[in-house]
Amino acid sequence: MDGELGDFLRSRRARIRPEEVGLASYGRRRVPGLRREEVAQLAGVSVDYYIRLEQGRGSGGTSRTKSGGVSDAVLDAIARVLRLDEAEHEYLRAVARPRRRSEGGRAAARESANREAAAPSRVRPGVQLILDGLDRNPAYVLDHRMDVLAWNALGDAVVGFGDKAPGERNMPRHVFLDPTARDVYPDWAAIASQTVAHLRLQAGHHPDDAAMGRLVGELSRASDDFRRLWADHLVKPCDHGVKQIRHPVAGLLTLPYETLTIPGAPNQTIVAYTPEPGSETAERLALLGSWVTSRAG
Repeated sequence: MDGELGDFLRSRRARIRPEEVGLASYGRRRVPGLRREEVAQLAGVSVDYYIRLEQGRGSGGTSRTKSGGVSDAVLDAIARVLRLDEAEHEYLRAVARPRRRSEGGRAAARESANREAAAPSRVRPGVQLILDGLDRNPAYVLDHRMDVLAWNALGDAVVGFGDKAPGERNMPRHVFLDPTARDVYPDWAAIASQTVAHLRLQAGHHPDDAAMGRLVGELSRASDDFRRLWADHLVKPCDHGVKQIRHPVAGLLTLPYETLTIPGAPNQTIVAYTPEPGSETAERLALLGSWVTSRAG
């Protein structure tokens, strides 16, 4: 994640045309979008300060908080100029003011991340009971790396978590490295973009997560599509929406979904598919559930 703040700011100012923010577009521009000097002018900070910010060096003076981080006022002004949405604004704050640790803290964080990679975190028994109680809704639990930690029977029937090795129960790996993914998702391009945008948002909030860094590195090396999308610096949470899945038994499923963060486990999220009662997808899921039950019997 080194240099992430500068890369993110450059990608966002590149998409803003000068006339969109009331500036005259004059002279030949070597790069698209706003110049650094223009962002600084519109945000009300010095050019030197903004350049240092893009370079990840910060600055002294009143633009920094007592704790040494960039102030909310500066970040809010830059977000306004670059027309960041809520998720992008949140991400800007995360990468501009990462929760840095001491050397001892970083070593402990790396050791903890290595332990997590070797033994993935578990969900509480009560959470598993909630999943199992959703007999008409495919559901599963993701952590911040989008590792699948738990699921119910219908969720397993839809996505097939139980057939995968523990290290393969990861949504980005499934989307980008599983050769069947493009057949499973009719709108694979949208799913891929959404997956990367959510993963980048989570990576910004966990700058010391070594396992996250390894995941991004693995996907970047193995998938040209992932590497291209990651370079776009898309940032967006996957908190609700609609996903289509082509199932070998149930056929095409149109699945609205909602997410719920688990109290006491902020890095764990329940994802539940919520088809409209009486819809074709709901009926197909009911048949799939019956098929799963008969196989288990």
